[in-house]
Amino acid sequence: MSGILYLVATPIGNLEDMTFRAVRILSEVDLIAAEDTRNSIKLLNHFEIKTPMTSYHEHNKYEKADELIKKLLDGQNVAVITDAGTPGISDPGEEVVKKCYEAGVRIVPVPGACACINALIASGLPTRRFSFEAFLPTDKKERKLVFEELKNETRTIIIYEAPHRLAKTLTELLDILGNRETTVCRELTKKHETFFKTTLEEAVSYYNDNEAKGECIIVIKGVSFEELEEQNRKKWDQMDIPEHIRMYIEQGLDKKEATKQVARDRGVSKREIYEYSKEM
Repeated sequence: MSGILYLVATPIGNLEDMTFRAVRILSEVDLIAAEDTRNSIKLLNHFEIKTPMTSYHEHNKYEKADELIKKLLDGQNVAVITDAGTPGISDPGEEVVKKCYEAGVRIVPVPGACACINALIASGLPTRRFSFEAFLPTDKKERKLVFEELKNETRTIIIYEAPHRLAKTLTELLDILGNRETTVCRELTKKHETFFKTTLEEAVSYYNDNEAKGECIIVIKGVSFEELEEQNRKKWDQMDIPEHIRMYIEQGLDKKEATKQVARDRGVSKREIYEYSKEM
């Protein structure tokens, strides 16, 4: 019988956020796969956990995942932890989980601290629907594509950022998204935890003059459906109404259906558009 892979969340700053269950699981498993054993040994020592560790990080996640699967298939129980937070969320974990499914190994998540959720619930912005972007790509082309997608995102947006890149990223967001409501969260669960609820414009101004410290999370309000509808209507202002009608006729619609579609596009009554179609 194969062992169990435990995905164990660890504190993101405050050690008091370690759960009783997490301590028990880490004490009972045969092996802990840690993102950085040098960092995790401090956590294990604090809770007097003596379980042996092995490294499992971004640069060895494929070959080490295979090694972990072999141990699991041999009946060993393995726990995956990261330097802080929940495995698989902007940290190693995804690859070994995928291989566990392929191998038929049972997976058990052990919940705990998660920075993006803490930032969201304390941001003062809508929490029902959200888009987690983690760290934005560094490749310029890919980064631009992500920003273009976010422009029309109606959900609350959550982005991780390093302090030395915060001002630059906020400036890019302001340029692409416009002046949205935002909350910049820093040093979550730590002594200097802060939530700066503001706008992108004010945040850019502030962080251009003040150095950010500690890991940062940017939470941004999504665009409203009303704003999206207004944007869609405005794009038709560059085309006159007869031209707009002809465009749909050329696409195969009859004049009546083309008139209806133009009215929907522009958010006006069909009667108003019909007056133009009579002359065509």
